[in-house]
Amino acid sequence: MKKLIYLSFIIVFWGCTANDQSEKHIYSIEFASNAFYKNDDISPSIEEMINWNGDKDIELYFYMENKGDVRLFFNGKSEKENSLKVIFNNKEVTLKLDPKFGRHDIGLFEIKEKGYQKVIIKNLNNISTSIVNVEAEIDVSNVIYGVPPENSHFGKRGPSTHWKYVLPNEAKDKDIKWYYSEIEVPQGQDVIGSYYMANGFGQGYYGIQVNSEKERRILFSVWSPFETDNPDYVPDGQKIKLLGKGKDVYTGKFGNEGSGGQSYLVYPWKAAKTYGFLLKGEPIDEDHTQFSAYFHDQEKGEWLFIASFSRPKTHTYLTNFYSFLENFIPSQGNKSRIAYYKNQWVMDKDNNWYEVTDAEFSADATARQKHRFDYQGGLIDGKLYLRSCGFFDNTTAIGLPFKRESILKTPPSFNPDTIENEVIQ
Repeated sequence: MKKLIYLSFIIVFWGCTANDQSEKHIYSIEFASNAFYKNDDISPSIEEMINWNGDKDIELYFYMENKGDVRLFFNGKSEKENSLKVIFNNKEVTLKLDPKFGRHDIGLFEIKEKGYQKVIIKNLNNISTSIVNVEAEIDVSNVIYGVPPENSHFGKRGPSTHWKYVLPNEAKDKDIKWYYSEIEVPQGQDVIGSYYMANGFGQGYYGIQVNSEKERRILFSVWSPFETDNPDYVPDGQKIKLLGKGKDVYTGKFGNEGSGGQSYLVYPWKAAKTYGFLLKGEPIDEDHTQFSAYFHDQEKGEWLFIASFSRPKTHTYLTNFYSFLENFIPSQGNKSRIAYYKNQWVMDKDNNWYEVTDAEFSADATARQKHRFDYQGGLIDGKLYLRSCGFFDNTTAIGLPFKRESILKTPPSFNPDTIENEVIQ
């Protein structure tokens, strides 16, 4: 039977004070929501973090609003003697744990840069260990941030980043029937668990994913007008109806983040290549709107039909244009990823193209609630980019506007009046 070590951590922070002792605040950081396996493809689940067997090193992250001196304390006990090695701020300390519960002083450290701090922990004897939380006591002039227990799932996934596109003035009053954009994922940035969403709209989203080492997908989904996270609760009259799908495309329903119709094609898209995403949306009667998705592989020079859905209780053309980058696997939230979002265009129902060059940066609730700070967006070589996860600093302000370079490169040739009939039949 494995022996358990019951261990908690206390991190004491002193601000830059003069002769008198300043008032302190104490912050509790849940270990399972803020720690990951070091240099490992798949980091631990919450259950594995609580009962760490020590066969892999752990990295613990927290965010400091200001620089300052730091003293680390570990509280814990073990049924037999054990040793932990702690690496922090370029220093190594070995901690001896006794059977008697006690408070262990790791030392005083000077933190010269605000932002993310990393503690590496090595279990030298590989004894099963229970780590509950970190307590941080700091001066009132400083603040510590971490992922709280109530947001463990999304917080460990990391923040998702978004572009909200602003249509040019000449297109704002038009009925937009077509929406085109491109994505390029740089070499080495195709991280497992990433969804690079290209064409978001008022009723759904469309992009590419890395699902495993061997599988990648083109994913297109449309929400039901009935709001629920359980697709089985959607009434028959408000279900998304499949109108058609391309070869080898899977279709079904989805839940957990709203409910609706889902389609995906397993497809070996590549890093450092540019792919095109074309979306159509138009009313087909007074109570239904049709949404269809097409994928362009520039390397092969071909269009692929993904799927076409009918959404009930909806009469609209395309609205609310956006893109996002997210990690959908919590154990992968310690790995940074980036993508370029390029060449956005919309076409009205009279077949007039309009280039979209303006966008506003945004991020999700995990970022807005200050549970994670590793989110960023901006311009690289005139192209819009999004970056998230990996515990980097230099956050981009939410709401900041950007304008990409106009390249006047219209989407790859297709006939908007015949493409759907050609591929569906």
